[in-house]
Amino acid sequence: MQFLRKQFPVMLAFVMGMAMFIREFVPSKFSEQLYYGFTDWAIVIVGFSAVFAILSLLHHHMNKVRRRVEGYGYSVITILAFIQMIILGLIFSVRPGTPAGWEYQWLFVPMQATMFATLAFFIASAAFRAFRARTWEALALLLAGLIVMIGRVPIGEFISPHLSTFSDWIMNNPSMAGFRGIILGVALAQIAISVRIIFGIERTYMGGGD
Repeated sequence: MQFLRKQFPVMLAFVMGMAMFIREFVPSKFSEQLYYGFTDWAIVIVGFSAVFAILSLLHHHMNKVRRRVEGYGYSVITILAFIQMIILGLIFSVRPGTPAGWEYQWLFVPMQATMFATLAFFIASAAFRAFRARTWEALALLLAGLIVMIGRVPIGEFISPHLSTFSDWIMNNPSMAGFRGIILGVALAQIAISVRIIFGIERTYMGGGD
């Protein structure tokens, strides 16, 4: 039991990681078949993970309803909506024109659009706090943000015909350079964490740090 809980996951991560690593540098028919075999297994695992995630979600909301915690009415709505969508989908399928398709088009999509619309106000609030020119760096961020925002709307053409061009230059040069730097940092971090997992240094995915 101790072997299955600690040593086996590390060995499995090492074998899988090295197999994917070798496949990239030693291309062959066997490595391609191995890669697609692992991909098929990953799809199966993701499917089971989705089932467990749904069961965990229902268990969480059922516990809230049973304990009558504050806001448990929303949990009741979540459970009822989940059950009735499953029933409608199994009976009528989920194609457009079916009851489940109608609910998706006229309930889920508008609510999703509403959620993303409210995010605009949170982004504006965060931008307002970030654009307070208390330092030289914040002042540069404020000026660049104002130029980009004004240059991307029609009023920018009335202010100056060069404002839109300068806005595009900021987006295509300094902004793109910063974006690529962030992506490069993320890629290096992924490589580092992958090496740590393959060689058993990083074991937090097992539920602990040892």
